[in-house]
Amino acid sequence: MLIYKKAGIRGAWIRWFVCTLLSLLHGVISETSRALDIMTKYPLIDGHNDLALRLRMHHNNKLSTFNMHHNPRVATDISRLTAGHVGGQVFAAYVLCTAQDKDAVRLTLEQIDVIHRMCTENTELELVTTAEGMRTSTKIACLISIEGGHSIDSSLAALRMFYQLGVRSMALTHNCNTPWAESSSSYYTYYQQKNNSLTDFGKAVVNEMNRLGMLVDLSHSSWETTRAVLKHSTAPVIFSHSSAYAICNNIRNVPDEQLLLLKENGGLIMVNFYSSFVACSNNANVSVVADHFDHLKQVIGAENIGIGADFDGAQGFPKGLEDVSKYPALIEELISRNWTEEELAGVLRLNFLRVFRKVEKVRKFILVSSSQFNEVRDDMLHNLPSEAEISLLEVNKSCRAMLVHPSSHRNGNAPLTPVKALICFILFLIQLK
Repeated sequence: MLIYKKAGIRGAWIRWFVCTLLSLLHGVISETSRALDIMTKYPLIDGHNDLALRLRMHHNNKLSTFNMHHNPRVATDISRLTAGHVGGQVFAAYVLCTAQDKDAVRLTLEQIDVIHRMCTENTELELVTTAEGMRTSTKIACLISIEGGHSIDSSLAALRMFYQLGVRSMALTHNCNTPWAESSSSYYTYYQQKNNSLTDFGKAVVNEMNRLGMLVDLSHSSWETTRAVLKHSTAPVIFSHSSAYAICNNIRNVPDEQLLLLKENGGLIMVNFYSSFVACSNNANVSVVADHFDHLKQVIGAENIGIGADFDGAQGFPKGLEDVSKYPALIEELISRNWTEEELAGVLRLNFLRVFRKVEKVRKFILVSSSQFNEVRDDMLHNLPSEAEISLLEVNKSCRAMLVHPSSHRNGNAPLTPVKALICFILFLIQLK
């Protein structure tokens, strides 16, 4: 009799265990299925990807030697973008800070060129330049950004020409200061000077980006520059690949005080997946990344959050989020944390499209306001392409040509050499005293 009792108890435990296991499996399967269903309805728009940098590093931008569909050497290829339910990708045209005051403009043009070719030579991709183009594309829509204001060489004309080539976003800095804005990093010695958070010319850059309808990107900017831009810009701004400082106190992340300014601005923070930025170490997983989303939602609401994973721009991503095919794992985790479909739809794409449309609307308002007058009034001059120039005292003059007629050389009026120019400047300062 005792044997039968024990067998009955053991059978009950087995039934309980099996039922519990099946219930857990059903929950996991249900969350996975729901994540994929939501991502099918709202394909992801990711705010930052550095595949073009890998093309430069490993293939010298030769697409003929690079397999865009299956390539294990990188985190991004077409087959994995498709598996990750990516509907839009912002590709960064990035050149090293060591090109500043040298050939940064040429190198940036080459990176724009390779993104153009990448997105037009593959039938699964489509190059777009508007929010509507990104919304309606039935392919993987490509948008071009410039990562680092050193790419324009302190020239608004260069900025406008990049816009003509399809660039719709620019980070004001990378890991180096420009003469007019300050980086979050002090790794490079370029323009390490006081009162450089956002100079008058830096404000002119922001104004011109607002006028053109370009997204102002504050990822990599110092906190001082970020505050100045958030107070100055008339259009919403983005952090294309930054996370929450309260969760990981890395200087590249955004503190709560600035998040509140961002909410007031109507902008967007697109969460970076890089382990050092989400876990402050190399030991990260999907749950740690989701912690950033939870914190951001608590501080500024889900409507101001997006995804900017930074794949191929860094080495070391969380377990379970190693490449562009793994985005569904994050959405599944957020579903388990009771994020609604409406909130996830915003994070996946609708928030970015709303901000992009608002940036375009600010541009249209400026242009329409200007065109309502037969003659341009003084207070409307800023609606025309800006002719602001940076002072030569603010930039490295040695790499800037002095435009003079060749005959001046024959008359002994050749431009001053850098050494002579420095001597003249010192003498000028002595005279001031």
